[in-house]
Parts: sequence; structure tokens; C-alpha cells
Amino acid sequence: MTTSGEGRRTDGSGHEQAIAPDRVPLALLPTPLVPLTRLSEHLGGPPIWMKRDDLTGLALGGNKARKLEYLLAEALRAGADTLITAGGPQSNHVVQTAAAAARHGLACHVVLGGKEPGLIEGNLLLDVLHGAHLHWTDEGPPFTDSLGALQAELMAAGTRPHLIPFGGSSATGALGFERAAEELALQMTAVRETGATVVVASGSGGTQAGLVRGGRSAWAPGSRTIGISVLHPADTLRRIVGRLLSEAGEPADLAEDIDVRDEYLGGGYGVVGPLEVDAIRLVARLEGVVLDPVYTGRAMGGLLDLVRTGQVDSTRPVVFWHTGGQGGLFGKTSDLNVHLPLTGM
Repeated sequence: MTTSGEGRRTDGSGHEQAIAPDRVPLALLPTPLVPLTRLSEHLGGPPIWMKRDDLTGLALGGNKARKLEYLLAEALRAGADTLITAGGPQSNHVVQTAAAAARHGLACHVVLGGKEPGLIEGNLLLDVLHGAHLHWTDEGPPFTDSLGALQAELMAAGTRPHLIPFGGSSATGALGFERAAEELALQMTAVRETGATVVVASGSGGTQAGLVRGGRSAWAPGSRTIGISVLHPADTLRRIVGRLLSEAGEPADLAEDIDVRDEYLGGGYGVVGPLEVDAIRLVARLEGVVLDPVYTGRAMGGLLDLVRTGQVDSTRPVVFWHTGGQGGLFGKTSDLNVHLPLTGM
């Protein structure tokens, strides 16, 4: 398979070496775009579609594979032998980074926020299975100090670590979702739908930034992206997304397209409540699709409220971007059991 930017160079001895490409294929693309017919009928609102980035094929799937295609290429060009990144204990970004490192023969060290649990489960188990070295910290996202200290420690030990930012969110990582916006445009044309409202979980901001930037040129007029915040207050997340767009060279007026909703934050990042559980259960029972409790469960809860309260145009399609992370469902079983009866709706 060819990749953009691929070529050759000559080292000091005159031998040719391969130049790392601008993108290293990791994901199975394009991911499916599927109608959620029963959910649409249940809500009595607009036609709802789902972009299945949970089927990207890296580890258990997820949207971070798109970002990592560009971030890993950057690491390989730098001659790295180790990837380092950070996230919560059930972070799917961490899982997919560990899987990408394993696939390319790199070591992986990850900073995880919180206390080391007595039981390794959910996405944390997947981290271990992929060979990640775990480092625990009390620092919160984006774990800047902890990552800096780990990077210095690894360099002092003689390794060549490359930092993958929290959530894979940087101007480089966002390239993956600029490409995803183009991919969605082709699929929407194929099903004769235009002017979609795209709803996506937004944490570290890179996915939303890429969709906003790519969507401006690729999508039909009237299309927009709504980011359901899972971590930050709306003003903070807008600034983060705006900074990523600025780093990508976008003009300031693109900031007008940054639509963030923080009214679904509930108890905070990773805290599972009725909103998430009800959304996960409804989609599973109507569509046979599994969501996760931290990102997609909350984002779907937000989408359901937006439709029920008439905050989205009922004459235009809605696309829910499934970002994956279902492994985290099995790291939150005790929280889910509080809200989820064993029988009935």
C-alpha cells in the first residue's frame, strides 16, 4: 500500500534508506455509514445515521486510529523507538497508541491519571495486553508535567521517545479527521443526503477541530459539527479547538463554526450517570450497537436531548460519529450496575 510522502534518502555511508511517510495506514477505511432507522422512528425526528469509527480495526477499534496514522508517521520520521502518551485509566486513545506501537515494534509508556486499581479490567487490560508500561499520576488532563518528566527519564535511559499528545490532539493528529470529513462527504452523497448535523464526543478537541476544518470545504452548505463535551467547560473546549485550528493555519473566522455543548457533563469526566446509561441501553436495544460510558454514551445522551428538544433541524439528517472505546464499558461495570436493572427497559 502506498502512503503520502513516501520516498528514499541517502545516509552518510551512501546507502539508501526509506523516508517515513506522512501517513502510516492503521485503520480500515472507509468506516461504514449506517442508518439508525429504529432510533429515528423512536424519536420521531430527523433521519439519524451513524459513522462507525468503532470499526477501524486497531485494537478494538476507535477514532484515534485516524489521528495515529499521522502521529505515528511523525514519530517514525523522528527516529523514535518509544511512544509516550497519557489518558484516563479507561482511555481508548491509550489503548490504540499501545496497539499502534506494538504493530510497528515500538515500546510504549503511558501516563494514567488516578490511583492504580486492584483489578486490571476494561481498556486498562487492553493496555497491558499490548505491552504498555503504565505510570500513575495524581495530575489531571492534559498531564503536561507528568509527560515531560517521563520523556526526560526515558531519554536519560538512552531511548528515543516521541510524545503523542493527550487524546492525539494536535494539528498533525487533526489531519486524520480532515480526511474523515472528506470520507463522510462521499458517503453522504452516495446515500443522497446533504446538510447534515454531525454530533461527536469532544474531549481533547482534535476530532472536532479536524471535522470543522475538513467539513468547511468538503460538506454541503448547512452542514455543521456539534461537539458534546465530555471533559471541559464549553469556553475551555472552544479555546482548545480554536488553538488547534490556528496551529493548522486556519483563519480566525473559522472559530464561528466551533459549536460545543457542555450541559451534559454531569458529574464530570468518566462519571457514569443516568444520561449515559439510558443512551447506551436505548441504542443497544433499538440498533444492536454498543456504546461506551465515557465518550459515546454521553455524546449519544446529548444527541437524544438535542432531538427531543428541537435543537436540531428535523428536516436535515443527523450523523452520530461513533468514536469507539467499548472496552471501557467493562471497566465501569460497578457504576453501570447502579443504574442498570437486569431486566426491562
